[in-house]
Amino acid sequence: MFTGIIKAKGTISAMDKRGGDVRLAVRSDGLPWSEYEIGESIAVNGVCLTARASSGDVLHFDAVQESVAQIEADLGPCSVLVNNAGITRDGTLNKMSFEQWDDVIRTNLTSCFNLCRAVFPGMRERQFGRIVNIGSVNGQAGQYGQVNYAAAKSGIHGFTKALAQEGAKFGVTVNAIAPGYIDTDMVTAVPEPVLEKIVAKIPVGRLGHAEEIARGVSFLCAEDGGFVTGSTMSINGGQHMY
Repeated sequence: MFTGIIKAKGTISAMDKRGGDVRLAVRSDGLPWSEYEIGESIAVNGVCLTARASSGDVLHFDAVQESVAQIEADLGPCSVLVNNAGITRDGTLNKMSFEQWDDVIRTNLTSCFNLCRAVFPGMRERQFGRIVNIGSVNGQAGQYGQVNYAAAKSGIHGFTKALAQEGAKFGVTVNAIAPGYIDTDMVTAVPEPVLEKIVAKIPVGRLGHAEEIARGVSFLCAEDGGFVTGSTMSINGGQHMY
């Protein structure tokens, strides 16, 4: 029996059986995400999916530890972690405030530490874990007006390589993905003339799609992906060959 208010319908685009579990990739292009609330449900091919909120703020260490402990108590051990928190507060160094710097570093980098610190000991104890940290092409190549963002994302890449060395012998892999410019709301909000210049520098001639990043994450999280660790997968349409 499924309970909850059905707000929208979607389709299952992929199904991957893993032991007694089934991983679903769900697509719902028409879902009004801005109107969707935690606790509401989506009917997907007869399956009811309910969003669950964490009370912990990823920027605050103690709150994250408590939140992860509660989630694991309710749902079981965490075997996969994808760190994807990210914001921009752009500006040249001469005009950048400390708040702009600190907001980006804390959200994009400190949150990664907080979440990894919460789940890594359990993964190591269970001798299995998959951690994927989302970096950026701008953390590899730099970007004018983004010293804060480039520093945070470059930090993600270094963090990934260091933690991978700690987890390797315990069956815990730690990898990063460095996306290029992807057709997210944040990128498509860029003024059209600026966006055209960005696309012109991408050899494949287009923005990337979120699904292309998701496929990379899925590969790195696979049960049979244990020989890949400490790597940064660049998915950027050839914009920066690192």
